[in-house]
Amino acid sequence: MLTSIFGIGNMRKLSLLVLILCILISVKNQNAEIKKSSSSSKTAVKWPYSSWDSFPSVFLSPLTSMEDDDGEVSWHSNRSLEYDFYRDSCPEAERIIRRVVHELYEVNSSVAPALLRLVFHDCFIEGCDASILLDAATGIDSEKDSPPNKNLKGFDIIDKIKSEIEMVCPGVVSCADIVALAGREGVVQAGGPFYPLYTGRRDAMHSFRDVATSELPSPNADLSETLASFASRGFDLRETVSLLGGHSIGVIHCKFFQNRLYNFGRTNKPDPSLDTGFLNLLRSRCNDRMNMAYEGPGVDFGTLYYRSLLQGKGILYSDQQLMAGIDTGIWVRAYASDISLFPRDFALAMMKLSNLRVLTGSKGQVRLHCSKVA
Repeated sequence: MLTSIFGIGNMRKLSLLVLILCILISVKNQNAEIKKSSSSSKTAVKWPYSSWDSFPSVFLSPLTSMEDDDGEVSWHSNRSLEYDFYRDSCPEAERIIRRVVHELYEVNSSVAPALLRLVFHDCFIEGCDASILLDAATGIDSEKDSPPNKNLKGFDIIDKIKSEIEMVCPGVVSCADIVALAGREGVVQAGGPFYPLYTGRRDAMHSFRDVATSELPSPNADLSETLASFASRGFDLRETVSLLGGHSIGVIHCKFFQNRLYNFGRTNKPDPSLDTGFLNLLRSRCNDRMNMAYEGPGVDFGTLYYRSLLQGKGILYSDQQLMAGIDTGIWVRAYASDISLFPRDFALAMMKLSNLRVLTGSKGQVRLHCSKVA
């Protein structure tokens, strides 16, 4: 309707102006929160971001609401989402999320990759609707029971955040928004970029175990399969390479790459793309779990991951496959050599991921407990 009135070109300009305004408000709010924290307590939290340096200097227009020919909301819809959705109904919500994630990260840094993985596994399957959080129940085939999700963590973190918010604003803030916002705060704590997020998502009343089993990207996928999987959600090649950089933090269990060490492709030989020294290292440590990168998270969030691919030291087969393509290899080299480029692209891709097929308005619900339908 708006497109027919204003025209596509004007709508794009309007979208760009809206995003710039959101970012300006975001930076203002972040600085205000820091000042408030500093003045209210001698032991105030030192937030890891407070300026333009924390966010990409290149702006893209936000994803506009689109419908398919049959009227269904498309994968890339932010229908009815808005910046600072809870400004009147629960103004403390984002501050609570930020504080809880920070406090937990100070105790255990694995909080960051756990929350980031939750965002991806939630949004990639039927959109960002907190369906990943639902426990199995009558009529609910839980995504938690899907093989790719067996090792997911972070559910207790979401529950803790939800319980604290419920004490302040009962029945207001959705679990879907908590997942998206907590994931962002985890990225920031790990040294990654801050990115503004629209809010107003609502929670699904169903879970999609079979879809998760068949459609989550496989760690054993070749390059064409990985690109096709991400393309099915509207991500182009560059966005795919940047999103996979999320593997730069966290740990990975041996079962996800053990076939590369001894019997790759049923050859009874290791994966020939693995660096020999790295192969021996993985074999020596495969009874435990292995860091995705050699160094802890910090200002080089992501670049170590890409450098490892250049050296044939990607742990997952699907990661190392990024070097099997000319175009994907170009972006691996770019991210490996430019510590500012990857955070910029990753932030934009995460904004896009966090808007996938959201429920808003009268669709879905706001759960009282994130693990069960209200």
